Amino acid sequence: MELSQVIVRQMKMDLKHPFTTSVGTEQHKDVILVEVQSEKGQSGWAESVAINEPIYNEETVHTNWPIMREFLLPKLWEAPVTHPSDVAERFEAVRGNFNAKAAVEQAVWDLYAKEKGISLKEALGGEYSQIHVGVSVGITETMDELIGKIESHVEKGYKRIKVKIMPGWDVDVLTAIRQKFPDIGLMADANCAYTLQDVKHLQKLDGFGLTMIEQPLAHDDIIDHAVLQRLLKTPICLDESLHTYEDVRKAVQFGSCRIVNLKVGRVGGLTETLKIHEFCREKNVPMWCGGMLETGIGRAHNVALSTLSQFTYPGDTAPSSHYWTKDIITPEVMMENGVIQIPDKPGIGYEVDVEYIESLTERKEVFTRDENA
Repeated sequence: MELSQVIVRQMKMDLKHPFTTSVGTEQHKDVILVEVQSEKGQSGWAESVAINEPIYNEETVHTNWPIMREFLLPKLWEAPVTHPSDVAERFEAVRGNFNAKAAVEQAVWDLYAKEKGISLKEALGGEYSQIHVGVSVGITETMDELIGKIESHVEKGYKRIKVKIMPGWDVDVLTAIRQKFPDIGLMADANCAYTLQDVKHLQKLDGFGLTMIEQPLAHDDIIDHAVLQRLLKTPICLDESLHTYEDVRKAVQFGSCRIVNLKVGRVGGLTETLKIHEFCREKNVPMWCGGMLETGIGRAHNVALSTLSQFTYPGDTAPSSHYWTKDIITPEVMMENGVIQIPDKPGIGYEVDVEYIESLTERKEVFTRDENA
């Protein structure tokens, strides 16, 4: 691939509904988009999943921009790029900053697939022609509001419901859900809200037939999770704790989790994702694709990722209309009865609405080879 320039944009999109977890509430998304252009006139697109505040991880939209400008983008022109894995290898010298790395590397993956004339699914080695879809429900002001949202999602055919929990919003909530929906696929996401002192309380969750409990303990822990998993019947799924192949290997080896949530932005890109996927396949560890309230560009990447064989649980890949009044891709990501059909067009499979993106863009910078020589 002969890369000609990279365009980085920052824009703002309003969510249709506020989304609340144990760490905060999001009402809109500030999004960094990366467009990598080639000498052949093709463009590859991706987005950073970083948010405004360092409450999910240490990155924010405000830190991603200088990291890309000063450290990541110059590395694109150090040598010709023959495969997206070249980019991931060059980025290894930069510690952390996984969201920023992933955004650049994923854009190159999209460009690579387009220049090959194949879908991103095919480029990644995906197998499924359709994927089952789950949905995440945030913390609400009342129990009735929560039950109403879940009822609406069940009627739309979602294959799995994930609810956010935290101390004071857990056992009673799950009791009410199970009374109304005794048979739905249900999981609980704690977003690091508990400690080992809560073991006896967390053991009560074993009575609700949950598919998994996601990240109950600290964001940087795999040791205490191993202790907790031995005391729970319900599988623990790790999210925030897993940034690399090595993190996943150690967590599985220690018995810290039985299921892996994979977010491409959290692990630095699709190249690292494929390494993690192969490990989980060898160890028979189920996976699923987590979500970060992505726009259609990030969602399209997640849809392609979810076609890999070890992604056996429905991911947080709800259609565009669940989050946005209007998305930035055409057609938008659509679902029928809890199922998304995988596009077979080159790259991410959706057209990027550049005109609409430009109307939302608040900041834009163009980087070229000559500037980084």
